Amino acid sequence: MPNLGPTELFIVLIIVVLLFGVGRVSRIGGELGSAVANFRKGLQEGAKGKTEEADQPESA
Repeated sequence: MPNLGPTELFIVLIIVVLLFGVGRVSRIGGELGSAVANFRKGLQEGAKGKTEEADQPESA
């Protein structure tokens, strides 16, 4: 994968803004941020649940 420098990223950003508009790009960014936050929260809760399950003795 080629490295993208600041110039290339700036050009891509301009193209995205031209295609979707500033309002839509802003909304997409907010939705993406909340999705990542929810994903991380789910990972932490899943890991927490596994450690709690491992701490409980097995009843047979």
